[in-house]
Amino acid sequence: MFRTSGTWRKNLSGEAEYESFSPSALPPVPPLQLDTETQGLIVKAHRRLALLDGLSARIPNINILISMYVRKEALMSSQIEGTQATLDDILDPAINENTNRSITEVINYVKATDFAIKKLAELPLCNRLIRETHAVLMQGVRGQERTPGEFRRSQNWIGGQGSSLKTARYIPPSPEDMPESLSNLEHFINRDEGPGFIDVLVRAALIHYQFETIHPFLDGNGRIGRLLITLFLIEKGVMATPILYLSYFLKLNRVEYYDRLTYVRENGDFEQWVRFFMTAVCETSDDAIYTIDKIALLRSSNYALINSMGRSAKTMASILGYLEENPIIEIRRTAEALKMSYNTVSGAVNRLCTAGVLAQVSGIRRNRVFAYEAYLEILRKGT
Repeated sequence: MFRTSGTWRKNLSGEAEYESFSPSALPPVPPLQLDTETQGLIVKAHRRLALLDGLSARIPNINILISMYVRKEALMSSQIEGTQATLDDILDPAINENTNRSITEVINYVKATDFAIKKLAELPLCNRLIRETHAVLMQGVRGQERTPGEFRRSQNWIGGQGSSLKTARYIPPSPEDMPESLSNLEHFINRDEGPGFIDVLVRAALIHYQFETIHPFLDGNGRIGRLLITLFLIEKGVMATPILYLSYFLKLNRVEYYDRLTYVRENGDFEQWVRFFMTAVCETSDDAIYTIDKIALLRSSNYALINSMGRSAKTMASILGYLEENPIIEIRRTAEALKMSYNTVSGAVNRLCTAGVLAQVSGIRRNRVFAYEAYLEILRKGT
C-alpha cells in the first residue's frame, strides 16, 4: 500500500526559496488498514473511556474534581510548550498578587477550556470557535503580539532555538495553502457519519495530527491542538464531562509523540500514529480512573473523621469542601469565601491540622498558608 499524507510546495525563489508541507485532505487515501492489534486497542480505548465517563458521573462534587483536572491539564499542556510553573504555583491563594507570565499562561488555558466547552452549546466545532478559543488562550501572555484569535498570515516553522526556514525541522503550509487545509479539516470534523464512517476515536487521532500539521497560529498550536481532542469527544457524545486529557502521556513520551507525527508526514503511515494515540487514551483513562478512586477514598475517609468531631463537624465539612477546590488556603481569604468569622475558620483549621488533614506550609503568626497535602500529592503526579 502506497499513501502520501501531503505534498511539499516550493515557495519564493533564489536564496529565499523554501519548501512547505501541504497536507492531503482527510480521510487518508487509500483508507486506513488497521491490524488486529490496533483494532483491539481501539475497543479497549472505548471501554476505558466509557468506564471513566461513567465513574465520573457517580462522584459527588464531580464538577470540583473536573475543575482541578482542567487546571492540571492546563499546567501539563503548557509545560510541554516550555512554561515554567508548578501545580502549587497555580493553586497559590495569593495568586492575584503573585501572578507571573508562566502562571498566566496556565490560567488562560483553564479559561480557554471553559470558554470553548460553553461555546459548543452555540456553535459546532468549527474554525470560528477555534479562533475565539485561541484569543482567550493568548490574552496578556507571551505571544499576545502574534495575532491572537487570528489564523496566521505569515510563514511559521518548527525547530530548535534560533532555527530558521533553512534549518527548520518542519515547515507547515504556506499562508496561501493554509486556508484550503483548514477548510478541509473543518469539513472532516463535521462530516456526516454515513458510509465509510471512521471510528470516533480514530477521527480524534486524525484531527489532532492534521491540526498540528497545519499549525495555523503563530503561537499556541500545541495547546489548542490538544484541547481540540477533548472538545471533539465532548461534541460527539463520547464524554459528558472534560475528564480525559492526554498531556500527561504526551509529556512523558514527548520525543516519540513528535517523531510519530513526523513519520506520518514523511511516510503516510497514519496507522502507527493511530496505535500510539489509542495507547495514550487507554493509559490516560486508567490514570484518571486511579486518581478518581484515590480522591474518592480520601474524601470518604476525611468526612468520616470530621463527622466524629462533634458540634464543629459542620464547620470543618464546609472547609473540607472548600479545600477540594482550593487545596492551598490562607485563613482570611477562606473566611471571606465561606462567610465565616476569622476565629471560626482559624479554630477549625487548627483542628484539621491536629487531625492530620491539613499541614501548615508557610507563615508564622500572620498570613499562614495551609495545604491539603494528601489531596495535592494525588494531583501532583506528572506535574
